[in-house]
Amino acid sequence: MSIKGAFDKGAKEYDSARKQLIPCFDEFYGAALDLITLLKTDDFKVLDLGAGTGLVTSLISQHYPRAEFTLYDLSNTMLEEARMRFLNCNTKVEYVAKDYSSEPINGQYDLIISALSIHHLTDAEKEALFQKIFLSLNNNGLFINADQVFGETASIENIYRDVWMMQVRKKGVTDSSLASALDRMKEDKMSTLSKQLTWLKKAKFKEVNCWYKSYSFVVYSGRKYEHT
Repeated sequence: MSIKGAFDKGAKEYDSARKQLIPCFDEFYGAALDLITLLKTDDFKVLDLGAGTGLVTSLISQHYPRAEFTLYDLSNTMLEEARMRFLNCNTKVEYVAKDYSSEPINGQYDLIISALSIHHLTDAEKEALFQKIFLSLNNNGLFINADQVFGETASIENIYRDVWMMQVRKKGVTDSSLASALDRMKEDKMSTLSKQLTWLKKAKFKEVNCWYKSYSFVVYSGRKYEHT
């Protein structure tokens, strides 16, 4: 099954299982939200890469109602769920069905953010994407990735997987939700954290740092600073 097919299939139940499948949910997304304060404004343009059902956009819009959002996702089915999420609110949202890794990023943004999406790309695709993101940011812009990473060694990766399985079962994940997650995970192409931070620096990002880590779950960022 393709990545798009896996997410089309799981779109309806995707949000309901988030807190079980991401055991560190509050701290994970909270760390990403905290980083947005680096922009020192509440009026900015956001691109949400691999936006899915709009969860990240929803969390940001609650704190920054003046922000404008563009959502990219492969799955129209996921974007339909996002449309329903924002149907009765004033959040300014544009929905775009596209493969952000192989297609151009249109427009310029103050914040480009992604959550649990970029790990579906190969190493080469991630490195190329980071360069494309840099070019699509306004000066002083911020890139935040909240994602999962591969263990730096095979034994560490095994620990990541074992601990995750233990944690999600403790959180009460249903057999159906776990099966859907494991099905989607077949499409994962995770890279190590150290590689990704190196690629960000190579793409000319500054202040590159991992701010949060819980086993395989990480939140890292980079800033675009150019002389004007």
